[in-house]
Amino acid sequence: MEFAIASGIGVLVAAGVYLLLRARTFDVILGLTLLSYATNLLIFSSGRLVVGKPPVLRHGVETTAAYYADPLPQALVLTAIVIAFAMTAVVVVVAMRNHADLHSDHVDGREPGQADNSAPPPA
Repeated sequence: MEFAIASGIGVLVAAGVYLLLRARTFDVILGLTLLSYATNLLIFSSGRLVVGKPPVLRHGVETTAAYYADPLPQALVLTAIVIAFAMTAVVVVVAMRNHADLHSDHVDGREPGQADNSAPPPA
């Protein structure tokens, strides 16, 4: 189970970094989203990975000690999901404004092969 989760996290991180290095804003937004999913899985897996067991286990009727799943990673992941959703909404709004102002979805505001108008003329 640990190998499967670690492999999934690795694939999400690799795809997220690849998409972050692209030149289009939509690809960057998808890359950030994949990185947030990888981070959520990493935090969630820090709690204990147990397959097919309930979150609360009793060792017997005579003992009062019970094993509870760690709620801290679950609370952190829930908070991270909300923050990631809000930040994705902010990035989408900024990308839409950039597209409306510059008529391009390139991260630097110009299409490949387009001349840079902000550079001084050659001497």
